[in-house]
Amino acid sequence: MYDVSGFRDISPTTLADLLGRGQVMDIGIRPLWPSKQRVAGPAFTVRCPPGDNLMLHAAIHRAEPGSVVVVEAGDVDYALAGGNVCAVAQRRGIAAFVLDGVIRDLAEVRELGFPVFARGVIPFPGTKKAVTPLNEPVRCGGVTVRAGDIVVADEEGIVVTPGARSAQVLLDARAKMAKETAETLDEWEAAHRARIDKLLADGGHEG
Repeated sequence: MYDVSGFRDISPTTLADLLGRGQVMDIGIRPLWPSKQRVAGPAFTVRCPPGDNLMLHAAIHRAEPGSVVVVEAGDVDYALAGGNVCAVAQRRGIAAFVLDGVIRDLAEVRELGFPVFARGVIPFPGTKKAVTPLNEPVRCGGVTVRAGDIVVADEEGIVVTPGARSAQVLLDARAKMAKETAETLDEWEAAHRARIDKLLADGGHEG
Protein backbone atom coordinates (compact mmCIF):
# COMPACT_ATOMS: atom_id res chain seq x y z
CA MET A 1 0.00 0.00 0.00
CA TYR A 2 1.57 3.29 -1.06
CA ASP A 3 1.41 6.48 0.95
CA VAL A 4 -1.46 8.77 0.01
CA SER A 5 -1.51 10.79 3.23
CA GLY A 6 -0.74 14.00 1.31
CA PHE A 7 -4.20 13.87 -0.23
CA ARG A 8 -5.78 14.36 3.21
CA ASP A 9 -4.61 17.97 3.06
CA ILE A 10 -6.30 18.57 -0.31
CA SER A 11 -9.91 19.69 -0.48
CA PRO A 12 -12.25 18.02 -2.96
CA THR A 13 -12.89 21.51 -4.37
CA THR A 14 -9.21 21.89 -5.26
CA LEU A 15 -9.11 18.45 -6.84
CA ALA A 16 -12.35 19.09 -8.73
CA ASP A 17 -10.87 22.25 -10.25
CA LEU A 18 -7.89 20.24 -11.48
CA LEU A 19 -9.64 17.04 -12.60
CA GLY A 20 -12.97 18.27 -13.95
CA ARG A 21 -16.60 17.28 -13.43
CA GLY A 22 -16.11 13.73 -14.71
CA GLN A 23 -14.12 12.75 -11.61
CA VAL A 24 -16.64 14.15 -9.11
CA MET A 25 -19.36 11.85 -7.76
CA ASP A 26 -22.94 13.04 -7.95
CA ILE A 27 -24.64 14.79 -5.06
CA GLY A 28 -26.67 11.73 -4.09
CA ILE A 29 -23.67 10.15 -2.37
CA ARG A 30 -23.16 12.15 0.80
CA PRO A 31 -21.80 11.70 4.33
CA LEU A 32 -24.54 10.13 6.40
CA TRP A 33 -23.91 12.44 9.36
CA PRO A 34 -22.29 15.88 9.72
CA SER A 35 -18.52 15.63 10.11
CA LYS A 36 -15.55 17.81 9.27
CA GLN A 37 -13.38 14.72 8.89
CA ARG A 38 -11.81 14.26 5.46
CA VAL A 39 -10.87 10.80 4.28
CA ALA A 40 -8.39 9.91 1.57
CA GLY A 41 -7.13 6.55 0.43
CA PRO A 42 -6.70 4.13 -2.43
CA ALA A 43 -9.89 2.56 -3.72
CA PHE A 44 -10.71 -1.08 -3.07
CA THR A 45 -13.55 -1.69 -5.50
CA VAL A 46 -16.58 -3.93 -5.10
CA ARG A 47 -19.60 -4.68 -7.30
CA CYS A 48 -22.82 -5.90 -5.66
CA PRO A 49 -25.79 -6.86 -7.85
CA PRO A 50 -29.33 -5.82 -6.86
CA GLY A 51 -30.40 -7.06 -3.45
CA ASP A 52 -27.06 -8.69 -2.59
CA ASN A 53 -24.21 -7.58 -0.33
CA LEU A 54 -21.93 -10.63 -0.18
CA MET A 55 -18.90 -9.05 -1.81
CA LEU A 56 -18.86 -5.99 0.45
CA HIS A 57 -18.90 -8.35 3.41
CA ALA A 58 -16.02 -10.24 1.79
CA ALA A 59 -14.12 -7.02 1.09
CA ILE A 60 -13.81 -5.93 4.72
CA HIS A 61 -11.57 -8.96 5.34
CA ARG A 62 -9.48 -8.39 2.21
CA ALA A 63 -9.00 -4.63 1.84
CA GLU A 64 -5.69 -3.28 3.10
CA PRO A 65 -5.65 -0.82 6.02
CA GLY A 66 -6.10 2.72 4.73
CA SER A 67 -8.29 1.64 1.82
CA VAL A 68 -11.52 3.36 0.87
CA VAL A 69 -13.99 0.62 -0.05
CA VAL A 70 -15.97 1.82 -3.08
CA VAL A 71 -19.11 -0.11 -3.99
CA GLU A 72 -21.27 -0.16 -7.09
CA ALA A 73 -24.64 -1.46 -5.92
CA GLY A 74 -27.57 -2.50 -8.04
CA ASP A 75 -30.29 -0.75 -6.03
CA VAL A 76 -31.21 1.35 -3.00
CA ASP A 77 -33.80 -1.11 -1.70
CA TYR A 78 -31.55 -3.34 0.41
CA ALA A 79 -28.82 -2.41 2.88
CA LEU A 80 -25.26 -3.23 1.90
CA ALA A 81 -23.92 -3.11 5.45
CA GLY A 82 -24.83 -2.47 9.06
CA GLY A 83 -23.24 -1.75 12.40
CA ASN A 84 -21.14 -4.90 12.79
CA VAL A 85 -19.73 -4.74 9.26
CA CYS A 86 -18.72 -1.12 9.76
CA ALA A 87 -17.22 -1.94 13.16
CA VAL A 88 -15.08 -4.72 11.71
CA ALA A 89 -14.03 -2.50 8.79
CA GLN A 90 -13.01 0.21 11.24
CA ARG A 91 -11.12 -2.27 13.42
CA ARG A 92 -9.21 -3.50 10.37
CA GLY A 93 -8.14 0.04 9.52
CA ILE A 94 -10.35 0.65 6.49
CA ALA A 95 -10.61 4.42 6.02
CA ALA A 96 -14.23 4.67 4.84
CA PHE A 97 -17.03 3.23 2.76
CA VAL A 98 -18.18 5.07 -0.36
CA LEU A 99 -21.34 3.32 -1.51
CA ASP A 100 -23.61 3.82 -4.48
CA GLY A 101 -26.28 2.27 -2.29
CA VAL A 102 -27.62 2.31 1.28
CA ILE A 103 -26.79 0.98 4.76
CA ARG A 104 -28.67 0.27 7.97
CA ASP A 105 -27.94 0.66 11.71
CA LEU A 106 -27.09 4.32 11.18
CA ALA A 107 -27.09 5.18 14.89
CA GLU A 108 -24.52 2.45 15.59
CA VAL A 109 -22.29 3.49 12.72
CA ARG A 110 -22.51 7.16 13.67
CA GLU A 111 -21.55 6.30 17.26
CA LEU A 112 -18.53 4.39 15.94
CA GLY A 113 -17.50 7.46 13.98
CA PHE A 114 -16.81 5.29 10.95
CA PRO A 115 -17.09 7.42 7.77
CA VAL A 116 -19.78 6.24 5.38
CA PHE A 117 -20.71 8.11 2.22
CA ALA A 118 -23.85 6.64 0.69
CA ARG A 119 -27.27 7.34 -0.81
CA GLY A 120 -29.15 6.84 2.43
CA VAL A 121 -30.46 4.37 4.96
CA ILE A 122 -32.93 1.48 4.84
CA PRO A 123 -33.53 -1.09 7.59
CA PHE A 124 -33.75 -4.24 5.43
CA PRO A 125 -30.56 -6.16 4.49
CA GLY A 126 -29.61 -7.74 1.22
CA THR A 127 -28.88 -11.42 0.67
CA LYS A 128 -25.44 -13.05 0.38
CA LYS A 129 -25.42 -15.17 -2.76
CA ALA A 130 -23.71 -13.41 -5.66
CA VAL A 131 -19.95 -13.91 -6.06
CA THR A 132 -18.30 -11.26 -8.25
CA PRO A 133 -14.63 -10.30 -8.74
CA LEU A 134 -13.09 -7.78 -6.38
CA ASN A 135 -10.98 -4.81 -7.51
CA GLU A 136 -12.53 -4.62 -10.97
CA PRO A 137 -13.54 -1.18 -12.35
CA VAL A 138 -16.88 0.00 -10.95
CA ARG A 139 -19.24 2.93 -11.47
CA CYS A 140 -19.99 4.85 -8.29
CA GLY A 141 -21.81 8.15 -8.26
CA GLY A 142 -21.35 8.43 -12.02
CA VAL A 143 -17.56 8.05 -11.85
CA THR A 144 -15.57 5.06 -13.06
CA VAL A 145 -13.34 3.97 -10.18
CA ARG A 146 -10.44 1.55 -10.51
CA ALA A 147 -8.55 -0.20 -7.75
CA GLY A 148 -5.80 2.09 -6.52
CA ASP A 149 -7.44 5.34 -7.63
CA ILE A 150 -7.27 7.94 -4.85
CA VAL A 151 -10.62 8.77 -3.29
CA VAL A 152 -10.92 12.01 -1.33
CA ALA A 153 -14.21 12.62 0.46
CA ASP A 154 -15.63 15.08 2.94
CA GLU A 155 -18.70 17.28 3.38
CA GLU A 156 -17.83 19.09 0.11
CA GLY A 157 -18.13 15.93 -1.98
CA ILE A 158 -16.16 13.00 -3.35
CA VAL A 159 -13.45 13.25 -5.99
CA VAL A 160 -11.55 10.37 -7.60
CA THR A 161 -7.97 10.88 -8.80
CA PRO A 162 -6.82 8.21 -11.28
CA GLY A 163 -3.98 6.29 -9.70
CA ALA A 164 -1.65 6.80 -12.66
CA ARG A 165 -2.00 10.58 -12.32
CA SER A 166 -1.91 10.81 -8.53
CA ALA A 167 1.67 12.04 -8.09
CA GLN A 168 1.28 14.88 -10.60
CA VAL A 169 -2.17 15.83 -9.35
CA LEU A 170 -0.86 16.06 -5.79
CA LEU A 171 1.96 18.37 -6.93
CA ASP A 172 -0.47 20.54 -8.92
CA ALA A 173 -2.92 20.69 -6.01
CA ARG A 174 -0.24 21.81 -3.58
CA ALA A 175 0.92 24.50 -5.99
CA LYS A 176 -2.65 25.72 -6.48
CA MET A 177 -3.25 25.87 -2.73
CA ALA A 178 0.00 27.75 -2.13
CA LYS A 179 -0.91 30.35 -4.75
CA GLU A 180 -4.38 30.81 -3.29
CA THR A 181 -3.03 31.11 0.24
CA ALA A 182 -0.58 33.82 -0.82
CA GLU A 183 -3.32 35.92 -2.44
CA THR A 184 -5.16 38.43 -0.24
CA LEU A 185 -8.90 38.90 -0.49
CA ASP A 186 -8.34 42.41 -1.86
CA GLU A 187 -6.13 41.01 -4.63
CA TRP A 188 -8.64 38.28 -5.40
CA GLU A 189 -11.52 40.77 -5.48
CA ALA A 190 -9.70 43.11 -7.87
CA ALA A 191 -8.79 40.31 -10.26
CA HIS A 192 -12.27 38.81 -10.01
CA ARG A 193 -14.02 42.10 -10.77
CA ALA A 194 -11.75 42.77 -13.74
CA ARG A 195 -12.48 39.31 -15.14
CA ILE A 196 -16.25 39.60 -14.64
CA ASP A 197 -16.35 43.12 -16.11
CA LYS A 198 -14.46 41.89 -19.18
CA LEU A 199 -16.85 38.99 -19.66
CA LEU A 200 -19.81 41.34 -19.40
CA ALA A 201 -18.28 43.78 -21.85
CA ASP A 202 -17.46 41.00 -24.30
CA GLY A 203 -21.07 39.90 -24.06
CA GLY A 204 -22.39 43.36 -24.89
CA HIS A 205 -23.43 44.39 -21.40
CA GLU A 206 -23.21 48.12 -20.67
CA GLY A 207 -22.82 49.63 -17.25
